Amino acid sequence: MKRQFLLVTCLWLFALALSVAAYAGEPLDLVKSTVDKALEILQEPRLQAKEKRTEKLNLLRDTVNPVFDYGEMARRTLGKHWAGRSKAEQEEFIKLFRNFVERVYTDKVELYNGERVVFGRETIDRDLAQVESFVVDAKGEKSSVVYRLLKNQSGWKLYDAVVEDISIIANYRSQFDRIIRNSSYQELIRRLSEKTN
Repeated sequence: MKRQFLLVTCLWLFALALSVAAYAGEPLDLVKSTVDKALEILQEPRLQAKEKRTEKLNLLRDTVNPVFDYGEMARRTLGKHWAGRSKAEQEEFIKLFRNFVERVYTDKVELYNGERVVFGRETIDRDLAQVESFVVDAKGEKSSVVYRLLKNQSGWKLYDAVVEDISIIANYRSQFDRIIRNSSYQELIRRLSEKTN
C-alpha cells in the first residue's frame, strides 16, 4: 500500500507537471492532456537507460514550474503559520517547498511500471475544479486520485491531489504543523533545506 501511494503520488506529480503554461482549457482536458504527455515521457524507449535518467528528469522538471501554483501550495501546506511569516520568509518557503516537491518526484521516477490512468467526472465551481481519476496497475487494481485545480490569471493550475482519500497538501500541512509546534518554524526550514540539498 505504501509503495502504491508513493507511485500514485509520483504519477500525480509527473502527470500534472507536463502541460503547456498558457493552457486555459477545461480542467478535465488539461489533466487528460498532461497525463498523456507524462506517460509518453515515462514510456519513451530511448529514455529508459540509466544514463538517460538525467535527461528524463530534466524533461519533466523543465515543464513543472508553469503548471503548479507553488505559492498556493506553499500557503496551504503552511496553513495557519503562513500569515505570521514575513514576505521574505514566505518567498523563502515557496522556493524550498518547490524544491522539495521536485525532489519527491525525481526520487520516485523509477517507481513507474506501466500504470494507466482512467478519468471520471469533472466538477467546476467558479474558480475551483476537481477531476476524478483512477490509476490502474498491471493487476487491474485501482487507486483513486482526485486532482484539485484553481483558476488564476494564467489559467487552471494544480494545487492539490487527493490520493485514496488522503490530500497531499493536508498531509504535508499536518507534518509541517507538527514540526513547528514541537520545535519551531526555523526547524521546519532546516529540515526542508536538508531534504532538498
